[in-house]
Amino acid sequence: MSRHCSVLRVFTRAGAGGNHLGVVTDVAGLSDAAMQQIALELGFSETVFIDMSKGEVPIARIFTPRMEMPFAGHPLVGAASVVSQDRLLCGIGEVRIRRDGDVVWVDAPMDPQNAGVDSTGFASTVGLLSPVSEWRVDMPLDYRLVELSTVDDVSGIAPDTAAFGDVHGLTVYARRGDKVRMRFFIPAAGIAEDPATGSAAVALATRLAAAGETEGRLTIDQGEEIGHPSRIHLRWSGDTASIGGTVETDEPLELDW
Repeated sequence: MSRHCSVLRVFTRAGAGGNHLGVVTDVAGLSDAAMQQIALELGFSETVFIDMSKGEVPIARIFTPRMEMPFAGHPLVGAASVVSQDRLLCGIGEVRIRRDGDVVWVDAPMDPQNAGVDSTGFASTVGLLSPVSEWRVDMPLDYRLVELSTVDDVSGIAPDTAAFGDVHGLTVYARRGDKVRMRFFIPAAGIAEDPATGSAAVALATRLAAAGETEGRLTIDQGEEIGHPSRIHLRWSGDTASIGGTVETDEPLELDW
């Protein structure tokens, strides 16, 4: 049978770039293995499958080419632009959706107790020297955040992804005021480098809150180094981190599933 797949670019910058996403809303008869295979065949950073048949709140299941994710920002922002709902249920629970003009926002739970200084030497292990700071955040997957001094430092890195071990994802960033330049590497999920990573933005907010910056807002630019300039708006306060961005629609696909 043929199954429709919307193709979006999420967290675009002035209509360009962004992170590609497949969105499948007809999930009838699809097994877990079939969803994983579709995500692999599409080859996007993530593909999200939305099940609207099991209650008032649609269930969003998020797959990379290699694994299912409990939470990821760009699939939820993209899904929110497709379905007319104010909530989605994913692997970390229910998240709320808001729209402000052309920006779609997802409100994700945030717990500063899930963040702490990383004293394992991971940055050095993967070839990142002289970091400003090193943190670890439970997302609930193991995210490491390494802060460098300048944007040029961030652009010039080539981390040894073969040395990640059990670490799921690495965020490398530089901050100047309310502007952040970020890169994210996630080989465990079959993604060498991600163009725009909402979960990494939430991890950054969690790290900053744990360090005493209990509320704030940032503009995060990502993806230049791989030809997909992207922009994430991040706000956080209390136990909530909000990620927002714009979404563009590309030519849809018909899947033979």
